[in-house]
Amino acid sequence: MIGRLTVLMILFATLGLASPAAAMDGRPPADPAARCAALAGGAFSNLLDAPTHILKADYVAATAGRPAYCAIEGYVAPSVGFGLWLPVQNWNGKYIVRGCGGFCGSVAMDLACPQHIRDGYACLHSDMGHRSTMYDGKWAYNNLQAEVDFGYRATHVSTLAGKAITAAFYGQAPRYSYFMACSTGGRQGMVEAQRFPDDFDGIVAIAPVLDETGASIQLVWSTVVNRAPDGGEILTAAKVPLLHAAAIKACDLTDGAADGVIGDPRACHFDPGVLQCAGPDRADCLTGPQVAVGRKIYAGPHDSKGRALYTGGAMPGSELNWIGPYISKDGAPAIYADMQAELWRYMGFSPDPGPSWQITDFDFDRDPKRVGLMEAIYSASNPDLRKFKAAGGKLIMAQGWADQSIVPLNAVDYYELATRTMGGPEATTGFFRFFMVPGMNHCSGGEGAYGIDYLAALEAWVERREAPDPLIGIHPRPGSPLDFFRIDFKLVRPDQVAFSRPHFAYPRRAVYAGRGDPNLASSWVATSPPVSP
Repeated sequence: MIGRLTVLMILFATLGLASPAAAMDGRPPADPAARCAALAGGAFSNLLDAPTHILKADYVAATAGRPAYCAIEGYVAPSVGFGLWLPVQNWNGKYIVRGCGGFCGSVAMDLACPQHIRDGYACLHSDMGHRSTMYDGKWAYNNLQAEVDFGYRATHVSTLAGKAITAAFYGQAPRYSYFMACSTGGRQGMVEAQRFPDDFDGIVAIAPVLDETGASIQLVWSTVVNRAPDGGEILTAAKVPLLHAAAIKACDLTDGAADGVIGDPRACHFDPGVLQCAGPDRADCLTGPQVAVGRKIYAGPHDSKGRALYTGGAMPGSELNWIGPYISKDGAPAIYADMQAELWRYMGFSPDPGPSWQITDFDFDRDPKRVGLMEAIYSASNPDLRKFKAAGGKLIMAQGWADQSIVPLNAVDYYELATRTMGGPEATTGFFRFFMVPGMNHCSGGEGAYGIDYLAALEAWVERREAPDPLIGIHPRPGSPLDFFRIDFKLVRPDQVAFSRPHFAYPRRAVYAGRGDPNLASSWVATSPPVSP
């Protein structure tokens, strides 16, 4: 403690702030409004590796649903914007960073942090180095600094800034630091574990974009294979529910229960050809070209010689999620047609082709060979986690089987590769566990038990050495206290739960025990999936 206090006093003297000694006994800082306001300005300009300027530091009084907090707005040079909320009275000694989605581009504090400051965390969120919408890629046009920030730098430097500001406000460094997010945010977490293993004690990475350009190739494929020569769609939204119902019928019992949720799609064979019309096109069957589109989406991207370009495609059970992302909904363009066009115009190639590039310009023979320059910046696929393990970090990775945005087999492949790299299951599960969630869409939602308190599981592992297995998930009814992908079980009433399931650490999976109420997690047991379908 003497060493820590000495270091902190030197830090505070360097930054021109008051001595932390008065706050070391755990009491709230005296006059928190003044202490908050004193943080504004350039006191953190010399922060090692993360020169920071605080634009605003406002004291926000308590309301009925939110404690008083210090609201920080700042940036790390040259352009990584962040927000940091510091609860005044109830700090639990912990620091959490929440990630973003899509192409990021905003500091969304009201989405990321309200639950966390209610529970006493200092909470940070970053714009990942640029201003944009989640679907707009123009910020990256011939802008290598912005691409580096988005790829790996922004999360690290904003984390450093947030830790330093938190220590200055409270007079002591956080006892534990956590990261939790999904999709691009999941990639942020995996990048942190791989490149900056000392930043966090624990990380939750849900549906991580491990391979930015590879994942985009799969999404481009899933939209362009559905284009007819006249530019129209072959498989329409009206026919997709037929495909989904047939997939559920074929694969529902892979977990032993007829519950409308596919336990492991790899354990069954489903061919959309079972729906092919015997004669003319009808509302209750698929034409031959529609069957072909379904097969291509399930298979994932291939070149003209049939060689796979990514680790699979969308899985049986995900079909309803194709409407909107892959297939036009209510006449609007498919979401991923526009979003992935933005990626390849401004982010995926070097040099950038620019705004004239169209999604139909992607050449599945030529272009996958050109992505290595930029994927080196974005990649989160390094399976060597020895430094994160040596630093004492804990990592929970989760993935939904019904995810259409980040298709599941890429996460499965990564975990299996990391397990081999780290020396086998025993050497891996002590710090890294992976959970497949049947019926879960991208990040959250879907037909499965997707409501999971990942953060509670991570904290139990980091702070009390209670390894997570299983994670308990619920399928919440409307009105349940769900924070997009985190359910707060302290606030859940029994009438808000439709059913519950255990999710066991991969490669084990849950199957119905054959007795008891299948809507209760206690009626399910663990087994391992077959080696092959």
